[in-house]
Amino acid sequence: MSSNLEILEKKLPNGVPIRKILTKQDLDKFRASPIFQQILNFILKLNSSVEGCKTSEVNPKSEIIIKLATLLKNVYHINQLVKPSNTDTRFGNPSYKIFYDKAHEEVTAFFSDIVEPKYLVEVSKYFSESLGNRKRIDYGTGHELNFILFLFCLDKLNFFTEQDYKNLVLIVFYGYIYLMRKIQTSYWLEPAGSQGVWGLDDYHFLPFLFGSSQIVTHKHLKPKSIHSKEVLDEYSKDYLYLDMVQHLSTIKSGSLKWHSPMIDDISGAKSWQKVNNGLFKMYSIEILNKLPIMQHFLFGSIIHFDEGSLPTEMALEIELDVGEECKTGHVYAMGQEFPVCCGIRIPSVFASPSYTGYEKSPLDNSDFGTAGLQNLHIRTLPFD
Repeated sequence: MSSNLEILEKKLPNGVPIRKILTKQDLDKFRASPIFQQILNFILKLNSSVEGCKTSEVNPKSEIIIKLATLLKNVYHINQLVKPSNTDTRFGNPSYKIFYDKAHEEVTAFFSDIVEPKYLVEVSKYFSESLGNRKRIDYGTGHELNFILFLFCLDKLNFFTEQDYKNLVLIVFYGYIYLMRKIQTSYWLEPAGSQGVWGLDDYHFLPFLFGSSQIVTHKHLKPKSIHSKEVLDEYSKDYLYLDMVQHLSTIKSGSLKWHSPMIDDISGAKSWQKVNNGLFKMYSIEILNKLPIMQHFLFGSIIHFDEGSLPTEMALEIELDVGEECKTGHVYAMGQEFPVCCGIRIPSVFASPSYTGYEKSPLDNSDFGTAGLQNLHIRTLPFD
């Protein structure tokens, strides 16, 4: 072991997960591994657990579900306390870094009496990474994936039963999506590696997957129903997919055809089952098989993988920098490939000209996961 590697390891807490994927060959090896299949199966279990269920149709809450809901509310209240700085920037508000640090302290303290000490750093890291990138002040589907990995770790540690899966989506994940909307609007998080109009959403993917599963058995709602304002107004509180579509229409002006053509195309599917199946395939290909995203994937003792070629010394240097930086000092985003730096920064649609504030948040309520995500009041931005 090199002396520099020993120094780096001493600077990081024991058990911190690190990156290991550098090349497409590394990614292919990971996708062929048992742990990758376990992650896919976990996502499928969450997806099937809410099939045909309204958002309000939750199971009795177990102790761990109540604790996770409490954690999300605690982080939400940190967001309320850490106000955005007065700045004209459209590329992320610097107060986000203060929020991020306080949120990381909160989750570490919260789980200190819940998980074994040897897993504390690892579990806490996945949650913190799910809040976005501290250095770039951005957020994307890779960060959303970290929240699923956070839940997956708890599942691997036997915190959940089969009866908890529905609540993990309808209460915990639903609350997480609302929390991220609040964080995105508060600190103007940039979309990380955004595909622009050719993606489902600037920030999220999984709400569309789980949300489409909710509607699979509905007798009257069809994929094309998303074009009806009356349908969105009536049913968005019950189905996360419709809530996401309504949210997009709230923050972007014009029709779906112009600002979200992929969602518009999906609405032409014959059934919600085809939508759900297609979205899962798309997630596996467009998220879990994209090197620019998966190079940021973290591995530890719970999610274990030994075949990556990224040097441990380099991975530790990345973690110590609390962000990603090349030798020239340029930062790259989740969604940009490791060797390619200096991607075009994309301003948040929530930057100061568009942000007008919130009403009382559903995260103030004990059952925030079933309260809907309807309290956003954001002035729309022209599509062009």
